[in-house]
Amino acid sequence: MPPRGDVGATARSLILVTPDAQRTMNTFLGAAQLLDKTNFDTSAAGDAGIVYLEGYLWDPEAPRAAMELAIDAAHAAGRKVAFTLSDTFCVDRHRDGFWQLLRDGKIDILFANEAEAASMAMVNDVEEAIPALSAYVSTLVVTRSENGATAVSGNERADVPAEPIQQLIDTTGAGDLFASGFLAGQAKGLSLEGSLKLGAIAAAEVIQHYGARPEKDLRALAGTLLG
Repeated sequence: MPPRGDVGATARSLILVTPDAQRTMNTFLGAAQLLDKTNFDTSAAGDAGIVYLEGYLWDPEAPRAAMELAIDAAHAAGRKVAFTLSDTFCVDRHRDGFWQLLRDGKIDILFANEAEAASMAMVNDVEEAIPALSAYVSTLVVTRSENGATAVSGNERADVPAEPIQQLIDTTGAGDLFASGFLAGQAKGLSLEGSLKLGAIAAAEVIQHYGARPEKDLRALAGTLLG
């Protein structure tokens, strides 16, 4: 695809982190919110084992259409689609649209943290939200901060604790790193528990330093899990 010259600046996010590892984020989506169907190579979805999509980009009409195209292309090629709810404010704005995706069978793997899951199901208890959501997806993954994570697939449920860390510095990127670890495990054919373990390892690495990119070799940290 040729580059476009009409989309303005790239996306940026200003993140302030206090000494107790709490964050304040000010995000400018920039060119990301102008991604449209003509920029998407449908063959890329067909070549991927799992296509991973962000709820953040459901706001603008153009990237939403591109995401719908990606979903259809992935499923047409027999691939899986993973979707993250991204944030409770995304759920609050797009709950009906997200539920339509679930009811239509568009999402195979759904990621949420406890607050997002409860908001999506419109309940106060995440344990009540889990069966409500898992009924509509092949796999539901709920991250639970210091309490680890839960995954449900059909009648199977797996729970893993958080990985031990030396010091919590910055939680930026924890959800994305967790998802990357879990999806790597699923792509390799690991069990729910093994995939959750990989996610926990990746998330634990990134929260022990500033920034959203890992500084250590994640494959080395995974050890024998990835073979």
